[in-house]
Amino acid sequence: MLAGGLHPVRVDLSETCALAWARIGRAGRWWTGLERVAIASEARAATTCRLCAQRKAAVSPYAVEGAHLASSSLAPVVVDAVHRIATDPSRLTERWLGEVVTGGVGEGPFVELVGVVATVVAIDTLARAIGADLSPLPDPESGAPSRVVPAGLAVHSAWVPTVDPDQADGEVAAYYRDRVTNPWGFIGNIHRALTMVPGEQFSLCSLMEAMYIPVSRMGGADSPRVISIPQIELLAATVSVANECFY
Repeated sequence: MLAGGLHPVRVDLSETCALAWARIGRAGRWWTGLERVAIASEARAATTCRLCAQRKAAVSPYAVEGAHLASSSLAPVVVDAVHRIATDPSRLTERWLGEVVTGGVGEGPFVELVGVVATVVAIDTLARAIGADLSPLPDPESGAPSRVVPAGLAVHSAWVPTVDPDQADGEVAAYYRDRVTNPWGFIGNIHRALTMVPGEQFSLCSLMEAMYIPVSRMGGADSPRVISIPQIELLAATVSVANECFY
């Protein structure tokens, strides 16, 4: 994983990316392995899609009509959702989500789709940043989606249902207890966002832990970093603005 790069990559980061990448090919809660690989393929195709580029440059994405450069036989509503999430996420709206859901993509499948796209975008972006080769998409594995819905789902701070920490049970409760820690003692929205499909949330958390700097290692007397926490935050905010990250 992350082979041929111009910069060394930590072993734990490479291993985490490899696990997340292989997981794309396995059946999830709502999509088969074959469908998940097709979603990943569309996320990559979006980077060279002419329609996506034209919409990105337009004042409104709805001002440009046309067909996507599709790389699969997924339904058009799915292809459009993947391409828009991959290329123009800052202009997605709750109304748009409603149209996707009523167009045939349920809330659970949508959340899983977001997880797959986020995995591809994150790992491919890292590979480009360090000059590494993009990894071939994994081979799809057999198996049927489980379609299991976790307990404690409710709509509160997100457009889709997420698991309330006070109502969490089983694997999600264990995830909140064992994986989500911070100095402030609360579970942030980013750690709840994909809990309607727990496997995607767990995978996202693993990638975040590997790719991001823990708060405990950002600064202080024992930190080897030459810039301060405020400088780190300023740099992160600047990059977020450049990437049009509305979160």
